[in-house]
Amino acid sequence: MNKRDFAFGRMNFILLAAGMLIVIIGFLLMTGGASTDEAYNPDIFSTRRIKVAPLVCLFGFVSMIYAVVHKTKDKEELTNDAD
Repeated sequence: MNKRDFAFGRMNFILLAAGMLIVIIGFLLMTGGASTDEAYNPDIFSTRRIKVAPLVCLFGFVSMIYAVVHKTKDKEELTNDAD
């Protein structure tokens, strides 16, 4: 199987994994205690959970989109460009 048969290169997969890791970190930042019928937990409206975590997730999703559209140069293209 030739390398040209793959839609993504190695760098694309690395960038996708990094973006997915950032999204997972954003979701972990959203976790925490919840309010119940018996007790109100004001932590559900903390800055970390309603501002920081969604922005981290958004950055992760944008980086995953970049990873999909990123075009890596092959070694053959680099040698052809030098000619």
